[in-house]
Amino acid sequence: MTSQTNISRPPVGLIALLSACNFVIGMGAFVVIGMVPLLASDLEVSTAAAGGAMTAYALAYAVLSPILVSVTGRIGRRRVIAAGMAVFALGALLAALAPNVTVLYIARALAAAGAGVVTPVGAAVVAALAAPAAQGKAISAFYFGLTLSQVIGVPAGGWIAYTFGWRMAFWMVLALAILSVILIWVRVPAGLRFTPVSLSDLGRALKDGLIMGAVLFTATFLGAIYILFTYLAPLLEQTMGFGRDGITLVLLVFGAGAVVGNLLGGFLTDRLGSVASLVLLCLGQIVLMPVFSGLPLTPWLVLVLTFVWSAFGWSFMAPQQVRLMQLAPNLAGVVLALNAASIYIGTASGSFLGGFVQSAGDLTWLGAAAGIAMLGALGHLLWSHRAANLRAFRT
Repeated sequence: MTSQTNISRPPVGLIALLSACNFVIGMGAFVVIGMVPLLASDLEVSTAAAGGAMTAYALAYAVLSPILVSVTGRIGRRRVIAAGMAVFALGALLAALAPNVTVLYIARALAAAGAGVVTPVGAAVVAALAAPAAQGKAISAFYFGLTLSQVIGVPAGGWIAYTFGWRMAFWMVLALAILSVILIWVRVPAGLRFTPVSLSDLGRALKDGLIMGAVLFTATFLGAIYILFTYLAPLLEQTMGFGRDGITLVLLVFGAGAVVGNLLGGFLTDRLGSVASLVLLCLGQIVLMPVFSGLPLTPWLVLVLTFVWSAFGWSFMAPQQVRLMQLAPNLAGVVLALNAASIYIGTASGSFLGGFVQSAGDLTWLGAAAGIAMLGALGHLLWSHRAANLRAFRT
């Protein structure tokens, strides 16, 4: 992706602004996790149906993000990002007013459509304006907001939901989204354009086995992690005897590890390269996750283990996105959208596999199963990298 403006580097504060927008996106996306019982009670549905609000978001994001990024490829980036955040705000508004779970699902799908534009387009803008040697650092800074939302935004939204009602949490997301739209329009440079992408570019990417093989590594890597992470709370309850406070502490430590890992990913990418960084992260996960099958452990050791595990997991985003942009520079916008969609494919598939593992055996099997799945992800990475090298050699 090459810039068509005279802007040679990100304007001062642009990355911080886009990172803040990602914070709002992350908070709005995952705030449902902390309010499922409230949704079920108020809307008079089962817990599973209430949790479907997250599934509706994930599926809509996976399907709509690549398409919307493609059809808006010729429009100025400021307009696209502002419009995406406005649609996200509209989704929050509809959710806050939802009279039943069906309308809530529609609202979540609408919010996902907006988020599916803001995040990949923002990442493409940041990466394209950064110097090649600093792309990893720039992307990790952009995703800092998303990781920070896991530490501050989601717990805050859950607290507000339990204190003032779940609708108030969506009203808060709406207010932050509207503020973001205003700041985007004021602070993002007008006329910021890049080599346009289209639906035909999306079609080319989908038909390219090498590109899709690289993109889907995101799903295999995160799928392995979510086999364990989805059921971490009941695992800790069963093996460690943790209650509300203990589990909350572990999740806060996990969030802190996510923030550190996000920054670490940029550091590793700029110094080791994208593929070497991803291999290292896979190996770290293969070693760390099976340890959870050995619980119980000393509580402080569980906290340390959780922090390191999270840091290795969240270090993934920067090297993977730099790798994808290096592999398909002329399709960067589409490829990043496909990668964003692959995140949700991975989380959904990992959650499903985790449910299957615990139903077939026991919660204590999850760590070992996740480690085995990560072995598969490492094989996927090495195969994909070898295929890319063979194509480069032939051309």
